[in-house]
Amino acid sequence: MKSLTHIIRRLRTAGIEPGDSEELKLQKALLVQASGLVSIASMGWLLIYWALGPRPSPTLPFLLQVLVAGNLLVFAASGNFAAFRFTQLAIFLFFPFITQWALGNFVTASGLILWGLLAPLGALLCAGPRESAPWFGAYLFLTLLSGASDVLLADFVAARPAVVPLKASMAFFALNFAALSSIVWVLLRFSTIEKQKTAAALEEAHRQLRIEQDRSERLLLNVLPQSIAERLKDSDCTIADGYAEVTVMFADIVSFTELAADMTPKQIFGMLNRVFSHFDELAERHGLEKIKTIGDSYMVAGGLNPNETDPCGAIARLAVDMRDWLAGEGARGPNPIRVRIGIGTGPVIAGVVGKKKFIYDLWGDTVNLASRITAEGAPGAIQCDARTHSRLACRFNFAPPHVVPLKGKGTVVVYRLNDPAPTPGIETVSRDRVPAPARAPAPPPLRSPASVTGIASRL
Repeated sequence: MKSLTHIIRRLRTAGIEPGDSEELKLQKALLVQASGLVSIASMGWLLIYWALGPRPSPTLPFLLQVLVAGNLLVFAASGNFAAFRFTQLAIFLFFPFITQWALGNFVTASGLILWGLLAPLGALLCAGPRESAPWFGAYLFLTLLSGASDVLLADFVAARPAVVPLKASMAFFALNFAALSSIVWVLLRFSTIEKQKTAAALEEAHRQLRIEQDRSERLLLNVLPQSIAERLKDSDCTIADGYAEVTVMFADIVSFTELAADMTPKQIFGMLNRVFSHFDELAERHGLEKIKTIGDSYMVAGGLNPNETDPCGAIARLAVDMRDWLAGEGARGPNPIRVRIGIGTGPVIAGVVGKKKFIYDLWGDTVNLASRITAEGAPGAIQCDARTHSRLACRFNFAPPHVVPLKGKGTVVVYRLNDPAPTPGIETVSRDRVPAPARAPAPPPLRSPASVTGIASRL
């Protein structure tokens, strides 16, 4: 019963298996469909002959039915498509010639050998151009052989009484041409439609692949700068680049531990995501490269992209925008978020560390300096090192310098950046005066090391 069920399933599905390629599925479907059409045509051929009056022997049409059906059953049982294809094409090729020779000549058989054309055509559709060449050669040879025999035996055949009346013979000329043309058209149409479906499915797969590729590209560019991502895709070499001058900025949320104490994990995540997402938008607007987030700290750099013309100024404007946004529309709840910001400028090493879950990061004294002056800053303060101050002094307002003790570096002079300096003659640019946006209140001044030491002695 299992074998019978298996055979029926293969007959119903044209022997197509789940692992077959699209081309093999089409070949199996075409050959099984051609076998069915030939069987129907042979039955119709015999019935029409009997209806018109001639009484040829039913042996040959019946034998054709047995051969075609038996070959289909063998294929359904074995699944050997190559053997099924060869034997079925051989039946299509030789049987029309044998039948015509049995009926007489080309005229009396109504050009029955035209059906042999199904063999090279089937080989072309179900095997390929190269495999169809021998079949077409055999068809031409048998056709020329039949024609030569008809010419040599024309006088002998003319002396014999006609087996098939001339009217019936002429009618079957038309029927054979029409039936064969119909079968060829049906097979070609089916093949074309299936190939169009396959092409459409392939195009859809390519479209989905492009969507996934674009998504992967965007994800990669969210992790790495574009130039670094392209280098990683092109080779597996280690990426470590030295830059003579890069401006690095850190922004730390003030009293994050106290803020998070009364919040659920979901609320903490929502707060950080809201703040850092807006920082991402600001960094992109200023053409800067976000490096990473470290807990409640945000790191961004300028000068890594050779197309940046003023990375130090862009970092300073970003810092002011971040501070003012948190003091204005970014403030929410009874405890508004404030940040400490530190900016350092100098040489860095930039590269990708590791081979799995890698990140793009910066190293060097400039990075350490920016991070430490951030930690020493007051809430809402933007601290800059001397090198950054020298590049921004003519464009931004700074508080007087003060000295900050840093672990491992001793005392360092830092400058607190307040606001962009007003551009001379800005009032003459436009007749309409636009009021300047409200700035955050100036943070309290840092205490000098001497005052800190005095307080400590009193304590």
